[in-house]
Amino acid sequence: MTKLQSHRRPPRIGDAPVFRRTLLAVVLFFVAVIIVAPLAVIGVHAVSKGLPYFAAAIAEPDTRHAIMLTVLTALIAVPINTAFGIAAAWAITKHDFPGRRLLLILIEIPFSVSPIVAGVSYLFVYGLQGLFGPALEAADLKIMFALPGIVLASMFVTAPFVARELIPLMQAQGRDLEEAATSLGASGWRTFLTVTLPNIKWALLYGVVLCNSRVMGEFGAVSVVSGNIRGQTNTLPLHIELLYHDYDAVGAFAAASILATLAIITLVVKVVLERQGAGRRNRPASLAGNDSLSEVKP
Repeated sequence: MTKLQSHRRPPRIGDAPVFRRTLLAVVLFFVAVIIVAPLAVIGVHAVSKGLPYFAAAIAEPDTRHAIMLTVLTALIAVPINTAFGIAAAWAITKHDFPGRRLLLILIEIPFSVSPIVAGVSYLFVYGLQGLFGPALEAADLKIMFALPGIVLASMFVTAPFVARELIPLMQAQGRDLEEAATSLGASGWRTFLTVTLPNIKWALLYGVVLCNSRVMGEFGAVSVVSGNIRGQTNTLPLHIELLYHDYDAVGAFAAASILATLAIITLVVKVVLERQGAGRRNRPASLAGNDSLSEVKP
């Protein structure tokens, strides 16, 4: 055996040019058919009757109300879930307490529960015949089929997003910096604002962007708790379905183009934040492949 042969590495799967080209062709085909084609169809059909018709479809009162309701829901749900995610991540990674692993599991429940099931569960809790229904009716408080129910359902499905991004990162960073700041006399708030927040800002923004995108695109849970009342409780995804069922395909595609644009903007922001150090791709190797919060060790 020659020296060259003894140092030659064994061939790896996929080294053959034919295999690489075939694999790339298959991936590009699926991307084109499953992702690019639907987005292209939305754009083409949205302006199929011209820009004036597209503008009129967006300016239609029910569509404008759906857009405003969607934005309002995001303005309420996203900040609350952001605060919850920061608090949960801080408590889990910086403190030891009984039930810590249970809390980690509970945070991930919305990922494993169907949004429609979550919506039905809210009906059984806050609906007229639900657990708190009689008390809410006596107090003249309406939760279901109104803005509060839509916000609650949206908060449920997006609750883990910020915490999921922060917990592995803060776990990897440890507690040394916070303990050093505290030992020097810094208060809890000052420690958070001057030590913790600068180290998690990109991951925090990453989680907020994902949370906002999910809130605006939520359909299943909101469809159950909103009542689908045209011009009152229909968010943008529900309004798109309503337009399509009314055989107003162009109007439906015009409204859908708003969500498609949001998806593209979210993707761009996501890439920018990943370049700044956010997202799982840029975490330490020990945590990069850990997609489950429950794997964080106490």
